[in-house]
Amino acid sequence: MNARKLSIVLITIALLAGLLPAQENNDFYDNEPFVDLPIKPLEIAGEVVAPGRVDLSGLPLRSVMFREAVTRDGKPVFVGSYVFQGYSLFDILKERVVAKKNEGEFPPVVDLFVVVENAKGGKAVFSWGEIYYPTAPHRILVAVKAAPIVPTKTKERWPLPGKARVVAADDLVADRNLEDPVRITVLSAPLSFATRKEGSPLHTASVWIVDGTRETGKIDRLPQGVPSMTLPSVFYGRGRGFHGITRFEGVPLRTVLADLLPSDGAAVRKGLLVLAGDDGYRVVVTISELFNRNDGREFLLYDRGEKEGGRFSIYPGPDFFSDRAVKALKEIHYIAVD
Repeated sequence: MNARKLSIVLITIALLAGLLPAQENNDFYDNEPFVDLPIKPLEIAGEVVAPGRVDLSGLPLRSVMFREAVTRDGKPVFVGSYVFQGYSLFDILKERVVAKKNEGEFPPVVDLFVVVENAKGGKAVFSWGEIYYPTAPHRILVAVKAAPIVPTKTKERWPLPGKARVVAADDLVADRNLEDPVRITVLSAPLSFATRKEGSPLHTASVWIVDGTRETGKIDRLPQGVPSMTLPSVFYGRGRGFHGITRFEGVPLRTVLADLLPSDGAAVRKGLLVLAGDDGYRVVVTISELFNRNDGREFLLYDRGEKEGGRFSIYPGPDFFSDRAVKALKEIHYIAVD
């Protein structure tokens, strides 16, 4: 018996004896078989030119790894660690041309959001920005396959889901994971703002915080005692391209809003913010992508002082494009989707 055959025999004996993990390559995530998650027919509705049934047959199958925890009795509880395969919202909506209701007032797509609904009427909300603008896309899937990621020492096995589900892989707590999705509805922010012509001077001294119709606070300075952050950026817009290499210094927007707006499980599932500037420019950010991230990225609130576009502005740290940056921030509105 030559040395190579002897090596294979010894490795096989060790594997059978449980002395070595069943790892044949450097991929930690392919040691368990996938199970199929049955999916119901899926349709697109809302502000699109061609609503109707989704044909998944031609879409690529994407993969994400996810350490799943859910909220139970107000506390996060670990459920399991998985590899999910499925179809990203990016791909599902890619060919659906948008027909915005507020096109005449505000043509950009940055105020769009998506409501995913399941067979029981449960809902989860995603911003258009977190689907199409992030540095790492295809992280929100309608998963149709799942496999556990089993620890090599404990061999603990996690229960597998039994139906297709929405998986938001950048969420800290999986309150937006939605079983049995059947409908995806595209909507624009249901708020109107006065718009100003390009080139008009922009400046606001403070930012009003509004929950529904109730004002809950005002920002007129950055909070004291909160450590500032500096986020370097190759600032690049979808329309005008390169804006410069910039270092944005400010504080995480979530820390400023923590005591002013809801961020519980219900808000994580169905809450969103509309951030509006002095010129009527507005963007949508979900409560989950602000308060419930597991990737360490931040939306930054920074003070531009008295210069053009001041006082307060938003830098969207998770995004590839700069389009969800807002100058001369004037209002932040919280909306809970019904």
